[in-house]
Amino acid sequence: MTIAVYARNTKENHSDYLKQLLTLSEKEKFKVIVYKPYLDYVNTSFSITFNSNTFSNSEELIAKADYVISLGGDGTMLETLEFVRKSGIPVLGVNTGRLGFLATVYKDDFEKAIQLLTKEKFTLDKRELIELDSATTCFNEVNYALNEFTIHKKESGAMINIDTYIDGIFLNSYFADGLIVSTPTGSTAYSLSCGGPIMVPDSDNFIITPIAPHNLNVRPIVISNNKTVSFKVSGRNDSFNVSLDSRTKTIKNEPELTIRKADFRFNMVNLEGQHFFETLRNKLLWGIDKRQ
Repeated sequence: MTIAVYARNTKENHSDYLKQLLTLSEKEKFKVIVYKPYLDYVNTSFSITFNSNTFSNSEELIAKADYVISLGGDGTMLETLEFVRKSGIPVLGVNTGRLGFLATVYKDDFEKAIQLLTKEKFTLDKRELIELDSATTCFNEVNYALNEFTIHKKESGAMINIDTYIDGIFLNSYFADGLIVSTPTGSTAYSLSCGGPIMVPDSDNFIITPIAPHNLNVRPIVISNNKTVSFKVSGRNDSFNVSLDSRTKTIKNEPELTIRKADFRFNMVNLEGQHFFETLRNKLLWGIDKRQ
């Protein structure tokens, strides 16, 4: 068994995590490979020398890893999608950041989580993805997202107009700062902050949520993710921003953008004893009475 570690170069992802993991690897007889920029950062910043095999790109990770550990917050977890791609390699999120709807393992439970992983005491939470039509090549081969697809105005001033179609049937012209199409996974992310509903991960839906619409009676809508959603964007400027999760590109006003459900899924490790409802209660402080 080989476990890959991906993390950003931040002080929260300190050397203790690698120390615990490498110590456990000797005891439990599994291999570890570490994202090279992160390993270099730890060795330099914490005046310590860890000797470990590394990976630097998607091809190296897919060829070597059985599992991936994401150290950080939800943003770090989303970045692992660029490395595992369509391989199906399961990802375990360890939350060294703040909120963490995807990175659900608390940092104090890190060692216990690794033991459960190596003993295969988990289930796979297979999350649906959004795919942008491959005709739009600005995202190259990673033209899919776990949380959301977003259209957003480029400038800080004028709003944009987004004509939206479901399976070719006209839905609405959104005159707004932008538009979010979210998966159930992304329902607790950007869409939620714009007034969208929370969906359980296996809902098989998309959520279309306007960003600061000009008409206040325009509300989020939930549709089946078996539908194809297309857009025609216009405005005062000849370009606008398109995002897949945290990756953003500026594109010209093309004739049409199309999204649909991807034909593969992102495998999240759901350790024994974890459940989405528990995560909701804990992260959103449901049922907690803060009154004095």
